Amino acid sequence: TLIQGDKKAGFTIFWADDGLDTGPILLQRECDVGQNDTAMVCLAVLNTSFLRGKEVESIGNIDKMHAFGKRGCDTQPNPRLHCSCISWDQPAEALHNWIRGHDKVPGAWTKINGQVVTFYGSSLLDASVPAGQELTIQGSSRPGLVTKNGLVIFGNDGKTVLVRNLQFEDGKMIPASKYFSADETTALELTEEEKNIAEDIRAIWKGILSNVAVIEDSTDFFKSGASSMHVVRREMRSGLQLQNEDVYMATKFADFIQMAVRKLRGEDKAEELVIDYVSKNINNMTVNMPYQCFINGKFIDADEGKTYDTINPADGSVIASVSSASLADVDKAVAAAKEAFENGEWGRMNARERGRLMYRLADLMEEHQEELATIESIDSGAVYTLALKTHIGMSVQTFRYFAGWCDKIQGATIPINQARPNHNLTFTKKEPIGVCAIIIPWNYPLMMLAWKSAACLAAGNTLVLKPAQVTPLTSLKFAELSAKAGFPKGVINILPGSGGLVGQHLSEHPDVRKVGFTGSTPIGKQIMKSAAANLKKVSLELGGKSPLIIFSDCELDRAVKMGMGAVYFNKGENCIAAGRLFVEESIHDEFVRKVVEEIKKMKIGDPLDRSTDHGPQNHKAHLEKLLQYCETGVKEGATLVYGGRQVHRPGFFMEPTVFTDVEDHMHIAQEESFGPVMVISKFKNGDVDGVLRRANATEYGLASGVFTKDINKALYISEKLEAGTVFINTYNKTDVAAPFGGFKLSGFGKDLGKLSPFISCLRVLINE
Repeated sequence: TLIQGDKKAGFTIFWADDGLDTGPILLQRECDVGQNDTAMVCLAVLNTSFLRGKEVESIGNIDKMHAFGKRGCDTQPNPRLHCSCISWDQPAEALHNWIRGHDKVPGAWTKINGQVVTFYGSSLLDASVPAGQELTIQGSSRPGLVTKNGLVIFGNDGKTVLVRNLQFEDGKMIPASKYFSADETTALELTEEEKNIAEDIRAIWKGILSNVAVIEDSTDFFKSGASSMHVVRREMRSGLQLQNEDVYMATKFADFIQMAVRKLRGEDKAEELVIDYVSKNINNMTVNMPYQCFINGKFIDADEGKTYDTINPADGSVIASVSSASLADVDKAVAAAKEAFENGEWGRMNARERGRLMYRLADLMEEHQEELATIESIDSGAVYTLALKTHIGMSVQTFRYFAGWCDKIQGATIPINQARPNHNLTFTKKEPIGVCAIIIPWNYPLMMLAWKSAACLAAGNTLVLKPAQVTPLTSLKFAELSAKAGFPKGVINILPGSGGLVGQHLSEHPDVRKVGFTGSTPIGKQIMKSAAANLKKVSLELGGKSPLIIFSDCELDRAVKMGMGAVYFNKGENCIAAGRLFVEESIHDEFVRKVVEEIKKMKIGDPLDRSTDHGPQNHKAHLEKLLQYCETGVKEGATLVYGGRQVHRPGFFMEPTVFTDVEDHMHIAQEESFGPVMVISKFKNGDVDGVLRRANATEYGLASGVFTKDINKALYISEKLEAGTVFINTYNKTDVAAPFGGFKLSGFGKDLGKLSPFISCLRVLINE
């Protein structure tokens, strides 16, 4: 039995022999029992796994009728109540088994304040004891604690059990968390329309309780003859939807009407999200920006109260003082994500409902796209038109794409050698990993969030995300929209702050099962070391020095346009930017001349100006690093053809830059600038294999490209280039359906495409 902690459940159907307990056995079935399973859960497993639904339904109904002491709707006293009293001098696991073994009928009970109270919905607590209000329980040596999640009770071994619901002698059931406030709700005055709805409900009750002449306010649903089989989800007029639990929580007609009306009025919803904004009138609109940590569905100050300023790179002004998360905040966020995954609504939600939430979030992001693009522009320096189309537009596309994946997560059946004379069945199940840490860079703040978070959530995981310290604002706005979309608390947590503190603690935290990181190669190496603490899964999208090879048989004007985009797109702050251009000798000079001509046409200025082509670099330290990079190139002998200087205006603007005569040994030929610096080397006419050797002479392997009209040459080069992506006669084209990632020091694991990085595969083998 469950009361004894059995790991197996099952039943036997047999013929009754004359005067004997059992006759010939007709059928036996069993299933595994989970730590918190009840008898009804086991019956459901047996139903779906072994039997036809009607057979089990009949068995279940017979069991319910006997358990309630009923035939039809005749009420009888419960013959087993005296047997189900809780004996408190036991370990926590024994208490838990006793409660779940008696779940539903007759219910494990004890006395509180002289009244019989029945416990339902128990689970073992692995975490530390939460704060709560003490409740004296007769027979227990230690008071229970009424917490926000339920009633915590203690075994004689000091371990704890969480009880979700309590039922009193009058049949009324309440959430255990509401024990001290159950009677504080005042009665509602009903409108005429609500009174009509009440009469509709009265008619439904009358249809079930046919033995009751008049349904009065005091009529009790179960005491009047109804059983749990009558409790089904219904959608009544005016869109009222009820769950099974609603009936158990309000068994008297008057209480049921009050509950139903509160649902119709929306008063049963979770507490309203409270947000302190920094608001700015900018870009012909008012943008409202959250600035606090987002943990367990709430915006809160960092535990230590620390903040830092986030800066507008267009003019160096302070946008907002943002909370700087501490180690304690990381622990809180991870605990919230773990609770949401293991015990929360998210873990119980079906795949299509999960997809529906993601579609709703995508819709909200699209509704707020101008506001998001404006925040992205002032926080990261992205040109507004690009932010609207790419930073925000692709983020929306990503959530919509992965929302469609939610109910298409499938395993496979696998033919294996049979263990004769038995038969075997092997299949795989794709399951979520658990709590995931996502650490993103500052170049595409919202898009990098979307690339990883959308797949993570679609797979059913929960997440703690650390945005780049210098660009936290769109991530926090995303948190607001996720709450408004209806994501349960704890599923999404956002922690702005230091990478060395927050990111490091996340990567080594024992309850984090996966880290997804986009950023520099040195930090990626550090994350791998930290993740080894509990062998968590890791996917890394790191630096690049992507080669772009331009042959003389290309369409030159197209190569110039695409080559400039390959370097200067998003101010060069682009992970797949062409870090080095190899231009065939015969067209080298003309290519450079055309590039410089086009650069001179580019407008550098306010990123919110719709005519601006080139905005500011993301932050001051990065601008200074780029200027030093250019100085190094000049010192090593490369020719600075254009740019290389800071623009003389407020903000962190840098001129688009062109270097030629770059030799393979130079620093700028080997290392990524991550800025608007075009590094050009020429190669001899027709030397395909030679330029391939030079292009592959790097430890990076994120992306690459080739421009030529010769498709055979293009395909040959695509096979030889050591990169995760090869562009042919184009560059930068990315789509949510195509996997994205690199080789070598550019990392491993793919974003986009499929859910594989955020799913684990379980093998099940059945022997019959």
